[in-house]
Amino acid sequence: MTVTDSFDQHFGLMSQVDSPKIAGPDREIAHLTHLGHAASREEAITYLQRAAMEVRRRAIQTIGAARAGHVGGEFSIADALVTLYLSVMNISPSQVERQDPERDRLVLSKGHTANALYTVLAMAGYIHPDSLRTFLQEKSMLNGHPARNKVRAVEANTGPLGHGLPISVGMAIAAKLDSSERRVFVLLGDGELQEGSNWEAMMTAGNRGLDNLTAYVDHNRLQQGSRVADTNDLEPLGDKFRAFGWNVIEVDGHNHGQLLDAFNHREPGSPTMVLAHTDKGYPVSYMRDQVAWHHKVPTDEQVETAVAEIDELLRKMGR
Repeated sequence: MTVTDSFDQHFGLMSQVDSPKIAGPDREIAHLTHLGHAASREEAITYLQRAAMEVRRRAIQTIGAARAGHVGGEFSIADALVTLYLSVMNISPSQVERQDPERDRLVLSKGHTANALYTVLAMAGYIHPDSLRTFLQEKSMLNGHPARNKVRAVEANTGPLGHGLPISVGMAIAAKLDSSERRVFVLLGDGELQEGSNWEAMMTAGNRGLDNLTAYVDHNRLQQGSRVADTNDLEPLGDKFRAFGWNVIEVDGHNHGQLLDAFNHREPGSPTMVLAHTDKGYPVSYMRDQVAWHHKVPTDEQVETAVAEIDELLRKMGR
């Protein structure tokens, strides 16, 4: 039994890929840890900034090697994912391993950005880092959309848009019935909110006062093919959530201080919507706010350019 096999068996993962076909990163993958309560606010913000850049760096290498993925949207949600997994949520690999009922839940409703989630899970110890080499390969546990029956740290199968929020509402109701303090977080795309199922779930959450539920909307203003406003304009989006009984917090989705404050806030008697203004493809110059990068695959040269830009930002952060 290989080290990878042992790790995957330990975590109950179902990967049958014997010889990963995807090349690894050009350096050892960064290991990220949960900050706990010891870090100061300033230390936490600095750590999360660096962690999000490391996630982007590895994610574009994986997508470039796999020749498929949704790199633009993955870059826009990286800051939210690291903030939740490394600071806000009550969750750890050991809690996932034993399926601790009191762990917090995260549902990635915009499931096409699965590679960003997998990268965070690998860097934070929930899945073996070598599994990233198998992304989208035959028999890999890392599908193009998260699969609960393949990765134990995935809380719900997602991909068909409009499913994540209804599932999360059910999870939040279950926590209330259990008299549990666990929280539920769901990451949504803004274009995804054109699905009617979200509005039914939104109404139910407000009506039930699910203050253990936080929905994060990745408001990068772009969806497949065009701008959201040109497809089916959602504005004023925050006012619409408020009308359904939600507490709305608007943030810069790339500002970790604002994300920490928003995710840590609970409004008694109301679910919370974090309306995050982001840029698809952030912070890569040729990719940022460009609709083509919803589903475009970078060339080898573009991967190198993106990695070089991210490395320069990390250097300025003092990596």
